Amino acid sequence: MTTFAPDSLALNRKLPLWYQVSQSLRASILGRAPHDPLRLPTEDRLAEHYGVSVLTMRQALKELETEGLISRHRRRGTFIEPNARRAAPVRLLGSVDAIVAQQSGERTTVLEHGPAPVPAALAEYFPGLDEATAYRRLRRDGHSGEPTNWAENLVRPELADRIDLADLARWPMTKVLRDAVGVRISRITDTVEARLADPETSRLLQVPLLSPILHYTGVTYDESGRVVDVARIHYRGDRFSFSVTVEAD
Repeated sequence: MTTFAPDSLALNRKLPLWYQVSQSLRASILGRAPHDPLRLPTEDRLAEHYGVSVLTMRQALKELETEGLISRHRRRGTFIEPNARRAAPVRLLGSVDAIVAQQSGERTTVLEHGPAPVPAALAEYFPGLDEATAYRRLRRDGHSGEPTNWAENLVRPELADRIDLADLARWPMTKVLRDAVGVRISRITDTVEARLADPETSRLLQVPLLSPILHYTGVTYDESGRVVDVARIHYRGDRFSFSVTVEAD
C-alpha cells in the first residue's frame, strides 16, 4: 500500500528532537494534497527519514495522536485522520517548522499583491529600501470555511519575483521562501500582542468592530542576518489562544 510522504527536516540540536519532528510532520499533514494517501510509513521508516531514534519518533507520533491528527491501529499501522482540525493555540518554541505547522491546514486566498512603500514602522527592517512587495492573504478554516486570520507580508522585491502565487495559496510564506524560493532561514523573531479589531480586520474576519484579536509579528532573517520577510497576522480572538513552551536545559 502506498504511504504518505512527509517533507524532509533539517534538525536543530538546540531544540527537542521529538518536538521538531512532530511539528514538521504536522505541517506536512495539514498541507497535504487531497489525493495524498492517509497511511503513514512505519515508525522505523519515519525515524530513518527524519534521522532520529525510534523512541524519538514514537514520542512525536504520540503528540500528533493526542492532538487528533493521526490514529494508530495495532497490526494495521498509523493513519492520518482525514477530518482532523488544526489545534487553536499559537505556540512559540523557536522552530521554523513550528511556524510552518501553525499556519498550515487552512484555505488561503491571496487578496492582493504588488509593490508598496515600506511603512515607517517597518523601515528599520529594510534599511535603504523604499519599496518592497506586499501580500495580503485571508485564511479560512479548512472545514467550516469560517475566516480565522488574515496576513500581511512585506517581502524583499528580488525574492518576491520568484514567488508563485499558487504556492502561496497552498503554503505559508515561511515555507514558500524556504522550500520554493530557496532562502536559507536562520531565525524568526516573534511578537504577539492583544489588540482590538480595526474596521479592516472586522470586515475580513467577520467579527464585531473593536473585538479582541491576537496580533502576531514575525520577522524572518536569512543566514546573512538580512530581513527577508515581515509578517503581520491578525488572529480571531475567539478562535486562538497564545501559548509558550519553555524547555529546561
